[in-house]
Amino acid sequence: MAAYLLLCVLFPFLMAFAAASDLLTMRISNRLTGLVFAAFILYAVASGMTWNDWLWHLAAGLLTLVITFAFFARGWIGGGDAKLAAATALWIGLAHLPEYLVVASILGGPLTLAIVSARRYPLPKLAQKLPFAVHLHDTKTGVPYGIALAAAALLVLPNTVGLEQLALP
Repeated sequence: MAAYLLLCVLFPFLMAFAAASDLLTMRISNRLTGLVFAAFILYAVASGMTWNDWLWHLAAGLLTLVITFAFFARGWIGGGDAKLAAATALWIGLAHLPEYLVVASILGGPLTLAIVSARRYPLPKLAQKLPFAVHLHDTKTGVPYGIALAAAALLVLPNTVGLEQLALP
């Protein structure tokens, strides 16, 4: 029951919070990515994950962390995005990591293009009263890619567990 709640309630909540946080503040806090990590550890224990599976999930997180921090070092993504992708990769696992990264790219491309395109036009007066909209519209501001990372996680994660794991005991 605990594994079910972590998988079906806590993980989606944390992903939604990460997306909303990135949209509204252009930040994904270390505390949030730490919670995603801690929730995975709890899920792995509660679900009875084997040591072999643990290693594959940890490998996915570590590989993603190395790659995304290289991207961060080059200025291609934000640090919060790098940490969120790595913590999320723990949940996704190595077997489904390519699917997660492709889906995040497919979702992130249009998101980026839409924001960059919208920035070429004046911000509507009503939106000028919203601090997050003004900040998001600023051409010096990055793109809240955490939205794409979180959405991709919610789309891919159900494919990573067997249906028998989703059934209530």
